[in-house]
Amino acid sequence: MKMEDFKTCSQSGFCRRNRAYADEASLASSPYILLQDSVVLAKSRLYADIKNTETDIILTLDLSILKDNTARVRVNEKAPIQPRYDDHIKHTLVGEPVLWNPDRIERLEDGHIVIDMNTETKIIISPSPFQIQFFVHDEPTITLNDRGFFNFEHLRTKESHKPQMVEKTNEEGVVETVEAESEKDLWEETFKTWTDPKPNGPESIALDITFNGFSHVYGIPEHASSLSLKETRGGEGAYDEPYRLYNTDVFEYALDSPTSLYGAVPLMIAQKKGLSAGVFWMNPSETWVDIVKTKQGLIKDSIQKVLNRPDSTSTQTHWISEAGVLDLFIFLGPTSKDVLRQYHTLTGAPIMPQMFAIAYHQCRWNYISQRDVLEVDSKFDEHDMPYDVIWLDIEYTDDKKYFTWDKSKFPEPIQMEEKLDAKGRKLVTIIDPHIKRIDSYHVSDEGKKKNMFIKKPDGADYEGWCWPGQSSWIDFASKHAYDWWKSLFSFDKFKGTRENVHIWNDMNEPSVFNGPEITIQKEMIHDGKWEHRVLHNLYATLSHAATSDGVRERTKVQKRPFVLARGFYAGAHRYGPIWTGDNIANWESLAYTNPMILANSMGGIPFSGADVPGFFENATPELLSRWYQAAIFQPFFRGHAHIDTKRREPYLSEEPYRSITRNALRERYSLLPYWYTLLYEAHKNGTPMMRPMFMEFPEDEQLYATENQFMVGDAVLSKPVTSQGASQIDIYFPSNEPWYHFKSYEMIKQNGHSTVDTPLDMIPAYYRGGHIIPRRERPRRSSSAMKLDPFVFVIALDSHGYAEGRLYMDDEESYEYQHGAYAYTKYEYKGGVFSCTELNDDPMNAKKIEFKKAHKHIRIEKIQILGVTQPVSQVEVVHEDGSRSIASYTYNESKSVISIKDPKLSVMNCGWKLIVS
Repeated sequence: MKMEDFKTCSQSGFCRRNRAYADEASLASSPYILLQDSVVLAKSRLYADIKNTETDIILTLDLSILKDNTARVRVNEKAPIQPRYDDHIKHTLVGEPVLWNPDRIERLEDGHIVIDMNTETKIIISPSPFQIQFFVHDEPTITLNDRGFFNFEHLRTKESHKPQMVEKTNEEGVVETVEAESEKDLWEETFKTWTDPKPNGPESIALDITFNGFSHVYGIPEHASSLSLKETRGGEGAYDEPYRLYNTDVFEYALDSPTSLYGAVPLMIAQKKGLSAGVFWMNPSETWVDIVKTKQGLIKDSIQKVLNRPDSTSTQTHWISEAGVLDLFIFLGPTSKDVLRQYHTLTGAPIMPQMFAIAYHQCRWNYISQRDVLEVDSKFDEHDMPYDVIWLDIEYTDDKKYFTWDKSKFPEPIQMEEKLDAKGRKLVTIIDPHIKRIDSYHVSDEGKKKNMFIKKPDGADYEGWCWPGQSSWIDFASKHAYDWWKSLFSFDKFKGTRENVHIWNDMNEPSVFNGPEITIQKEMIHDGKWEHRVLHNLYATLSHAATSDGVRERTKVQKRPFVLARGFYAGAHRYGPIWTGDNIANWESLAYTNPMILANSMGGIPFSGADVPGFFENATPELLSRWYQAAIFQPFFRGHAHIDTKRREPYLSEEPYRSITRNALRERYSLLPYWYTLLYEAHKNGTPMMRPMFMEFPEDEQLYATENQFMVGDAVLSKPVTSQGASQIDIYFPSNEPWYHFKSYEMIKQNGHSTVDTPLDMIPAYYRGGHIIPRRERPRRSSSAMKLDPFVFVIALDSHGYAEGRLYMDDEESYEYQHGAYAYTKYEYKGGVFSCTELNDDPMNAKKIEFKKAHKHIRIEKIQILGVTQPVSQVEVVHEDGSRSIASYTYNESKSVISIKDPKLSVMNCGWKLIVS
């Protein structure tokens, strides 16, 4: 990574100003006060004016109490000289947040305002200086303006601005009055050869947010950093720079760095024993976040001075955005799963994709021809390796003109797609948001004619350089351009495509090769006369959304779209997966895939993955094998490679690496029913599929910084091997319940840290006692070939002989599940009895009944019960009609495992019982 191509905080005027402001600030010196006579108390809202006593500028405060332990704080200028940007709200939130009437809103005699949100949570607003504290169980949890860093730069003209003057001694020793350092870069800013004219002057907003008693915070992707975010003000183990949120195209990005990458979600979640809380700083402009951790007594003020609690570590954060309004959501959990549900209630449900989305994808830059594609496809079959999707990078186009084909290389794309479709496979083609500037190219011609592109300040189309050469960028902030882009994916416009073709949005940060920081200049203009600076991070999500909508709407009977994007902002989870960009084929990059994907999970992006086995450079056979083993437990699973790398499709490996990789692929496919169930649950409640350990074990503080092992759902622990030549690794097994090895079913008898053997053909993964995992184990060429296969259930018993699990099924492609055509079932093993219960909302729904009837023949062909320590005398099945039969079984006493063969149980219809006695 060329660090010099990207700004540091000191090179970003608004970041530098606000960091300097924080260095001099204190709560006592904060100039912001709540004007008492302006306070209006409503049922679920508080309105008031805030005055900056240094400038006399009046701000407005709108504090809303929302359903589900959530609050919203908005601060804006009361009388700005022009509107400040908040049009992003309609793209970020899925609707108007639902208000909630608190138990009490009371204004105290001293001017403080107390809001009891419910019996457990309350808010205290201090008027002078202005501060807001959120309490859970009477303990301060989140404090706004804790240290007096709140700073709201009001809009002004250059002519009306009164510069701050200070006295300074010059080189000759003479004291003279000069402009303060804070006046630098207010109206123009230079970086390298680029000058940002900043016609609106300073307009940043900043606020310090303290997580009281929390020593760990997570989220704010995307960075190649640790899961538990580091301090950023220097010192041992800390960064010197803030975490930056500014979507950029970073070539061979640095690891262990707060440098911004391709995406930006300003969601932060804090965890401590007994409580999780979070904040969503809803602002798509460039943002920096400083973090420091302090050992201090919990805040004591006049409201709670009688409390006497011991010192604890608090995490103090400082949020700085270049423009817009202050729009902050506070989530009070109480668990991290609750916080993510609260966030997704506002920003929408994560997408429920088709089944193939979580299967294996094969990509490289580039498969060079139609013949090449079909040869790769046949080689997977020849070597009995499953895969679902093959991808085409930019070289399939006619001279980098998107929505076209290079006919010399792909003369019959429909024929190619039909051959793939016959095997249940898909094709993904890349479509980027930059359009080649050339005559007689229909997309370019129409875009210019209809004003679909981002503009320069003088009204002309903005032009820059990307893969096609001179290009312009679609203005997705314009509904006119958004709708036009959608229409380009119709089969009559994107000729040579059919239903099994899906889309990849790369370079959508947006990437501009000859732009400042490899992106677009901030002064460029979007629809509504908005500068690009105010919505930069949102651009990626708008492109993702428009493409996803276009793929979905191209057929009369709509199918769930698949669109992968690289750039992202809050809300991108509604449209498809993202990936961690251009990584390198080395062991360190493999290790960083875990915290990066986990950070995405904690940042509200549950469907993400990393290029396998690294995009740049050539992987060794060992690294390739280990990377595949790791990736089968990550949500999005794609092999990808740079154009300069050797061919490395998994079937090209020599033995034993080929068989090792094949086994890993098959393991992923065996787990697809479990993954698909997790996808559905993420769609319903926002709980990520790949989870930090502490999400499942929140009371175990040893896990709060653990990032090299994780949970897949609530039932599977994975600890990938990320070191060359490792034959053993250390795994931490939490809780007092048993764990079982994925393949051998060996029970881990001692919890805590344990050293386990990891020969190259062994994947360190474990079933959690107390859980039931659905699998499909018949080797198939693709996920669609598995649709009617029977199931294997692994029942991993806890210390009390109990286990439960869930299975979700639908048609794996349409939206019929939204109308009831699905089955969602809970399975339980208790007291030696295995049974199931429907979890469907409306069991009498006609679509549901029809779906179950069509799939009633799908059965359980095998059951493995782990942790059965007593010999078994009989396994009896009580069928739905009341009849009984004896099931065939074997008992492995040394492993404490019962294997029951073909008990003839339906996965679709409950009412049966399997009794082990």
